[in-house]
Amino acid sequence: MDIQNLFRLDARVALVTGGSRNIGAWIAEAFIAAGAKVYISARKADACFAMAEKLGPNCIALPQDVSTVAGCKALAAQLAEHETKLDILVNNAGAAWGAPFDEFPESGWDKVMDLNVKSPFFLTQALHGLLKAAASHEHPAKVINITSIDGQRLNPWEHYSYQTSKAALIMLTKKLAAHLIREDIIVNSLAPGAFGSEMNKAARDHADTVAKGIPARRVGRPEDIAMGALYLASRAGDYVIGHTLNVDGGLVSAEFGGSIDA
Repeated sequence: MDIQNLFRLDARVALVTGGSRNIGAWIAEAFIAAGAKVYISARKADACFAMAEKLGPNCIALPQDVSTVAGCKALAAQLAEHETKLDILVNNAGAAWGAPFDEFPESGWDKVMDLNVKSPFFLTQALHGLLKAAASHEHPAKVINITSIDGQRLNPWEHYSYQTSKAALIMLTKKLAAHLIREDIIVNSLAPGAFGSEMNKAARDHADTVAKGIPARRVGRPEDIAMGALYLASRAGDYVIGHTLNVDGGLVSAEFGGSIDA
């Protein structure tokens, strides 16, 4: 058994949305280290190009706002100008919104649901042809949706649309997996717990306090989520279909633990 090659991504082409920072950038960096050519997309062009330069010549920036169907189609068209196939799609771009129940706005509902649920579906749809071009029975294409443990458990924060969107994306992952496996396209989701990021400032700025409520007694490190993504993207994860892999230090499965905003 060739363990090393099971986790290699040589000659693979990947696209990571929300790839200019935090979880998206960590995943992109791991894919590049494993041999892939990685395209990253983000709404802010300057940040997208800066991260691509930082990650080196095997990282290419394709700035795009994927919060609309038109944006998803535009990103797919951009990628098609460079590649004839896509081996790995990581739907990572996402948003959160917090407000009291009586004040929660429609804009906060629509923005989060559009980017966190609608966009992964329509971007996968728009890239279906490139994914099929890469897929074979021996080397299936991969779609990885970045969900959250907050789609599986309650937290104390008033993030109504965020928790709903992540629960919906977990179910959408299962539905897409059941349909696309017939074309040798494998769909899974990766659910982070507490990782320090712009979206999770508590874990970023108060890691020691947050860690007290996590069975592993620490917040997540970049390599934790990156290696989860690498497992699902590589040959090592080919027999995992329609699954949500929790990378959360044991929080969801444990009988104890505090609440975090992931």
